[in-house]
Order: sequence, then C-alpha cells, then structure tokens
Amino acid sequence: MARKKVIEIVLDTETTGLDYTKEKMVEFAAVRLENGKIKDEYQTLINPKQHIRKSSIAIHGITAEMVEDAPTEEEVMPKILEFIGDYPIVAHNAIFDYTFLNEASIRTTGKGIDNPRVDTQQMFKEVYPELEAHGLEALTRKFNVELTNHHRAMADTMGLALAYPKLKKLYLQKYDWEVKQLDNVEYLFERFLRIQQTVSTLQSELQDLKSVFKLYFEQGGQPITSQSGDILTYSSKHTFCYDLAEIKEVLDELGAFEKAVKLNTGFIDRLVCGHSLDEEKRDIIKNARQELTETRNIQIIRNK
Repeated sequence: MARKKVIEIVLDTETTGLDYTKEKMVEFAAVRLENGKIKDEYQTLINPKQHIRKSSIAIHGITAEMVEDAPTEEEVMPKILEFIGDYPIVAHNAIFDYTFLNEASIRTTGKGIDNPRVDTQQMFKEVYPELEAHGLEALTRKFNVELTNHHRAMADTMGLALAYPKLKKLYLQKYDWEVKQLDNVEYLFERFLRIQQTVSTLQSELQDLKSVFKLYFEQGGQPITSQSGDILTYSSKHTFCYDLAEIKEVLDELGAFEKAVKLNTGFIDRLVCGHSLDEEKRDIIKNARQELTETRNIQIIRNK
C-alpha cells in the first residue's frame, strides 16, 4: 500500500513590530514538507509601506532600504496564500506568525486564513519540559541542527524544518501514550492529587531536614560526606535591597538596566487591559511589546 502523503508548511515571518493589529510583515519564508522531507520553498522580502521599528531592526536586521524595491503586501499575499494552501502551518510560537498572516489576508482578500496551526514551541515544551529554554535556538541545538543567520526568515524556517520531523516523532510517541490514558482520566486525576500531596509532604520534610543541617553547622559542625561521595556544606550570603530610582541612571549608563530589572509582564498586561490608562499611555505600552506567546495550562479548583 502506498504511503499517505503528509504535507505541512513550515514558515517564519519577520515584521515591522510586534503588535499584529498595527504592524506588518517585512519578510516571509516557507518550505513545503512532504512526509518530513523538504520539497519546495518560497521566500520574499515585503515592502510594508510603513516604518520599521528600531527594536525590530535590531533583531532581524531588515532596514527600510532593503525593502524599498520589494513587492508590497498586496502583491505577495496571493503567492503566499497559494504556497501555504490549506495545509497545516508549522512555526515556532506559531500564534505570532499566524496572526500576522491572518491580518494580511484580511487586508488583501477580505477574509482570514483557517489553516490548522502547529506550534513547535509547545511541542518542544511537552517533550522536554525540564529544559530551561524552549526557543528555536534551543530546539535546533537539541537536535543537532545548525542554525545560521538566526532571525532571518528563511534561515529560521530551514532550521525548524530540519528539526521538526525529529521533534514530531518524539511528540507523537508521547501523544500516543497520552491518548491511551484518556479512559483512565478520572483515576489519573485522583493519582495526580495524591502525588501532589506526597510532593508537598516531602518538600516540607526536606525543609525540616535543611533546618536541622543549618543548626548543625551554626553550632560548629563540619562538612559531611555521604556514602555516595556527596558533600554537605554550609555557606552564608549577604544581599541588599536597592532604591531603583536612585540607581536607574547608573544602570542605564552601564547598559545593565534590562539585565538588572525583570519586568512584571503579568502586571503590565493587566494595566493595559484595565481602565486606569489614557489611550496615549496605553498605545506607548502596546508599541513596546516584544513578543506574543501563548500559554496553555490546566487549573485545579480546590474544594474548600
């Protein structure tokens, strides 16, 4: 029996900014995968006919001069839509590329796209939840795929296209196991709660043991070596709180402000969605957005 042909479109976009409701694509690249093998490719620069933000240029390096003679969105969208057809779209943090393509399709054809969306970032997190990073660089490195000229559309597309079949194989193996567990989901939920309670108990016990070890060293105890060779030691570290307003200028001068201060993105999102800001301030914050991501989580509502 002939093997069924599975066609998927791996793609990447580079844009003038990050707000898909206001910004536009400046570069598009895609490859056509047939059963995991690259069979065709398409790429183009796009003249957005609007300003490219400096923050975006710093990422992809595409300037206004580079796209000055490139085709416009109206000229390239028919070719892009023809290339992607109605096949599944595969992208890393797919919601970002998908929303830009959808908006461009609405502007040029009057209707959006409805292609199935495959997010390799979500897949990567499912297969390797223990990794600290799940970006495209981490993905290609994990599967020994060379990623050169990162943040240009075709380079990122090719890197993803080569890593995706390997990731997909592992993901489908895990997904197949998960599907087989669905008939037992009620039991698994009870088991989850028991495990969660056990973990909580063990964490409390670990904290108690650490308190004993701390007391041991504070009373003059010496390092202890276990039978396996692990060594229990003790150290202390002093940390300070700082008045950010007083040191901000120095941090800015050193180029260290972003590294020193972690932005509370959840608070910013709530601020933008609230009613306390005027439209000018709201627009300033929206224009500072750097990445659109999608998070999917289960939630347990406790019986009080």
